[in-house]
Amino acid sequence: MFYKYTFFKTAREWRSLEEGSKEAHRREFLRVLADTGLNPSCFSLVGFRGDVDFMILMESPKLEAFQSALSSLLATGVGRYLDVPYSYLAMTRRSKYLGSHTHPGQEGEGGSGWTNAKYIFVYPFIKKREWYRLPFVDRQRMMAEHFKVGHSYPDIKIHTGYSFGLDDQEFVLAFEGDDPARFLALVEELRGSEASMYTELETPIFTCRRMDPSTMLALLG
Repeated sequence: MFYKYTFFKTAREWRSLEEGSKEAHRREFLRVLADTGLNPSCFSLVGFRGDVDFMILMESPKLEAFQSALSSLLATGVGRYLDVPYSYLAMTRRSKYLGSHTHPGQEGEGGSGWTNAKYIFVYPFIKKREWYRLPFVDRQRMMAEHFKVGHSYPDIKIHTGYSFGLDDQEFVLAFEGDDPARFLALVEELRGSEASMYTELETPIFTCRRMDPSTMLALLG
């Protein structure tokens, strides 16, 4: 399964339109979004970042579906006023560092596994090349420590997307949770893990609030 994280920024000119025109644009956008068939999840970033207003997460077994869906959305009245400052493509699979370890709801074991948590925290991730030259047993040991820290925060669920050769980053990480303070504590604790020494890039980081598409568009002003 492929994931597509698309971040949108609305042009200031759209907010200056007559309310009747904006409402017609919103209705059209919602109709086209519902017709994509890609199980879209919507998130607002208004007030959280200055460079993006909202994000739409889609999933599909075929890459072509994303092209069709995004093309249709950008052709709407709202779409003509949208820029896409950030866009990330990734694919799901089981982590090779898990070994024989399994638990209910584990990522990469079939199904999307997404919950309805209030927030997701998304960022691209790249490891230093030195990481891949380490013996696998050493990498697995360090990742076991990483997993142990993550398991101490059962209210935070991770989704790891793999982007090798598909996009600029190596991974797209998305964490679900209801309490941003808990995610902050998790990230701070992970900074002290041995594996974090091999991190090359993990920005920009997006705090995204889940909401229904209609409310997401209403927050644009």
